[in-house]
Amino acid sequence: MLESKMAKILSQGQFLVSGEIGPPKHADPAGIKKHAAMLKDYVDAMNLTDNQTAIVRLSSIAAGVHVLQAGGEPIIQMTARDRNRIALQSDLLGAYSLGLRNVLCLSGDHQSFGNHPTAKNVHDVDSIQLIRIVKDLRDEKKFSCGEELKGREPRFLIGAAANPFADPFEFRVLRLEKKINAGADFIQTQCIFDMERFERFMALVRERGLHQRAKIIAGVMPLKSARAAKYMQQSVAGMIVPDEIVARMEKAADPKAEGVAICVEQIKHLQTIEGVAGVHIMAVMWEDIIPTIVQEAGLYPRPKVE
Repeated sequence: MLESKMAKILSQGQFLVSGEIGPPKHADPAGIKKHAAMLKDYVDAMNLTDNQTAIVRLSSIAAGVHVLQAGGEPIIQMTARDRNRIALQSDLLGAYSLGLRNVLCLSGDHQSFGNHPTAKNVHDVDSIQLIRIVKDLRDEKKFSCGEELKGREPRFLIGAAANPFADPFEFRVLRLEKKINAGADFIQTQCIFDMERFERFMALVRERGLHQRAKIIAGVMPLKSARAAKYMQQSVAGMIVPDEIVARMEKAADPKAEGVAICVEQIKHLQTIEGVAGVHIMAVMWEDIIPTIVQEAGLYPRPKVE
């Protein structure tokens, strides 16, 4: 039995809502604590990113502890970019000892995108191997070298990411299946704007029965402006923003309100798709809009668990 609150909500068949908090580029946790306190009644769990876009930030593990202390349920992200298997397993044991119970396993953005472009990446293991490492620690009580773990094992709910929109399209489901085979319990997707393509992706997921083996949490992002919509459409790899969404944002008298309306519509649509077990709201630098989105989508109050 997993101790994670998130695991319990998903196992009960409740439609999960998660949010995201980006740790700061400094050592003051006040912003994290503020956001966690604001979101804890509106989301079931909060992602803490691990040096996102390869920019140095407060540790996701430390950020997760601050969220926990503020009454929230943290999901720590862990990337294979910066640590070898020794450091990854050490951090997993440390995180669990501090009360963290959910981990999202990622490869990590290439360091050339960040503020230390000449840093050496590690990639001792990839995200799929990292998932297996976490699963083996939990279920087999052994380290990646095969040595037995003598003592308390870290019983994490294990997550992975999926991008339904990158090419080649059919390969995305095969890669998802590899992550589930490795031990992923839940999947958080890239932001979804193209609902038709996502429906096709989910049809392939259901054909392979993957939605019955892992919980699919669909990613959404509220848009602030037409400029932001155009930027993601034209400049963000693996992201598809349909022209009609850009047009709606351009015509809107109040672009922020229109962005929220589109996001709420998307969430209601996602709830109708078989195999979608929840939504992950990525309101980058706009965390205070998440309670409004959750309420307008009819997803408040959130379920309670023992």
